[in-house]
Amino acid sequence: MNKRKFRTLEEVEIEYFTKHPNEVKQYLRVAMEEYEKDGDEKAFLASLAVVAKVRGGFSKLSREVGLNREHLYRALSRKGDPKFSTVMNILRSLGVSLKVA
Repeated sequence: MNKRKFRTLEEVEIEYFTKHPNEVKQYLRVAMEEYEKDGDEKAFLASLAVVAKVRGGFSKLSREVGLNREHLYRALSRKGDPKFSTVMNILRSLGVSLKVA
């Protein structure tokens, strides 16, 4: 009996945004809006991880941010609790900035 392997949401998102890179900033904008509503920091960090993978992976991002790859991966994991400065460096490296409305 063949077991069907289902893709994770993260895999689907990575595939989609790899094919539609113009939509990455909107994806992060919506992720931030959702974070503002529900305070789900882990969901926002997961969105950053998706974008990191789409934009060349953790190795490339870690060089740009100035953190080792393992630390960056841990910071964006479900158990991660990155410093604000780390999140800001990641956003800056991804070409995104926070704005006060």
